[in-house]
Amino acid sequence: MRAAGAGGRCPNAVRVMDPFHTVQWATDALDAVRRQVWNDERGGKGRATAGSKSLKKARWALWKNPEDLTTGQQAQLAFIAKAHPVLHRAYLLKEGLRMALKQGQETAQALWDWVLWARRSRLEPFVKLQRSIVKHWDAITAAADHGLSNGLVESMNTKIRLITRMAFGFKDANALIALAMLSLGGHRPHLPGRQAA
Repeated sequence: MRAAGAGGRCPNAVRVMDPFHTVQWATDALDAVRRQVWNDERGGKGRATAGSKSLKKARWALWKNPEDLTTGQQAQLAFIAKAHPVLHRAYLLKEGLRMALKQGQETAQALWDWVLWARRSRLEPFVKLQRSIVKHWDAITAAADHGLSNGLVESMNTKIRLITRMAFGFKDANALIALAMLSLGGHRPHLPGRQAA
């Protein structure tokens, strides 16, 4: 009987979950809390209020890392901290998870502290998220233990999608493969009439 999947072909491989995707889960949970607060602000009515409009515009400030915020976005976060403490707590949970995943060898302890915080938060999207993190604990902590990220693969996939769009109209896949290998393969042939780089 043949074992299926990568586990059957590479039994000694370590499965890791990229920290970027773990933080993306937290961003999705934060957005669920933001939408709930926004709906509560409108009072269940279809009309937008001044408070609900400010919350809708604050989405980008909530998603960004604190070091990348503009002055206006910092002001939006300060407003949220005063006017909407539940949403601000969700933002702090998202940032807490992001920081826990950057602790290197201390990631497991920092992540466990975050799980306990999320359990006590009484924010259903984050309670659900901590369950997912516990379920995938080994893969998440293995990424920190081994210092692995699939950012390079994601970047390569994005570039190949762009090349695919540029190759629209090519008669066969070989032209696309050749263009991808030329662009991303690292080989820089000397072209006639041009100076070598």
